[in-house]
Amino acid sequence: MYAARTVGWRGVFGVHSWIAVKPAGAATYRRYEVVGWGVDRGAPAIRVDRAGPDNYWFGSRPELLVDARGDGVDDLIERVRDAVARYPYGATYRTWPGPNSNTFIAWIGREVPELRLHLPPTAIGKDYLPNAAPVALTPAGRGAQVSLLGVAGVLAGWDEGLELNVLGLTLGVDVRAPALKLPIVGRLGLSPSPAREGR
Repeated sequence: MYAARTVGWRGVFGVHSWIAVKPAGAATYRRYEVVGWGVDRGAPAIRVDRAGPDNYWFGSRPELLVDARGDGVDDLIERVRDAVARYPYGATYRTWPGPNSNTFIAWIGREVPELRLHLPPTAIGKDYLPNAAPVALTPAGRGAQVSLLGVAGVLAGWDEGLELNVLGLTLGVDVRAPALKLPIVGRLGLSPSPAREGR
């Protein structure tokens, strides 16, 4: 899973995220992401193989969020594919507060918690819970969050730490890799957030 600063003025506030998978024996990666361009004219929100697995996003270098390899990865990939197929907003896109690319990746994280996904605080839309549910597990699956349509809420989890969502912007504290989480800035700590190794 990857995230990169988004295009234009939106890049000041947020990131675009996506997932790339490659089963054992496959020749190439398959990239899944949600993109808003053309959705209002009938294009699907979920795009497949629009770019390479770790290509820059319009000039922005991607950050690796999750790296799962080895035994059991093919099972994870099948579950990711199933989560992609069941994503409830396949024909909908809204930059703020969601559903958007970060809503999509957070959905996959919740559906496949073994990935231990920890989205950056700049992933606006990650707190937009499916079907307007007010409560859900965190994307890493080891915590809980309360959210009012992605506009306001609170999250507490072993992987994410403590986060407060105000108008879609995240303020919080990362406990496992000590850092403050701030809007626009992202993580402010002694070291960058390490890529999580999915099980």
